[in-house]
Amino acid sequence: MQNYQKILVAVDLSRESEVVLKRAQLVAGDDAVLHLVFVQEPMDTLYVGLVPPSSAFSGLGDLEAQIGEELQHKLAALGEKFAVTADHQHILNGSPAHEIHRFAKENNIQLIVIGTHGQKGLQLLLGSTANAVLHGAGCDVLAVRIGVPEDS
Repeated sequence: MQNYQKILVAVDLSRESEVVLKRAQLVAGDDAVLHLVFVQEPMDTLYVGLVPPSSAFSGLGDLEAQIGEELQHKLAALGEKFAVTADHQHILNGSPAHEIHRFAKENNIQLIVIGTHGQKGLQLLLGSTANAVLHGAGCDVLAVRIGVPEDS
């Protein structure tokens, strides 16, 4: 079996992102290129229908920009820790599954590595980002179990 050479590692920038990145490095070929990808959902889409438009939400763009800068710092720190160069660190905006699929297609990604909490019951019915990525991907997907003890 040939090793993967172009790998997208989807991270949420939590401490668990390191687990996902370590697993990606384990399956990567010697000359593999890893792309760290974080998808920031636009704030206005998160609150559509929940909060009526008002002047209180007119500053969402500024807030998003500030959050974007903080996310970029976190992504850079994660990239530095795992030797992923800045040109392979990406913050995308939009729906996570859609943006991950788009990036993978545009960059000829061979493997997407993403963390999953292993939904059960109602959570499973509602779906998850990992599930949406898995079912719409045009390449292999490795779902890394996170938030569970190592011996489970």
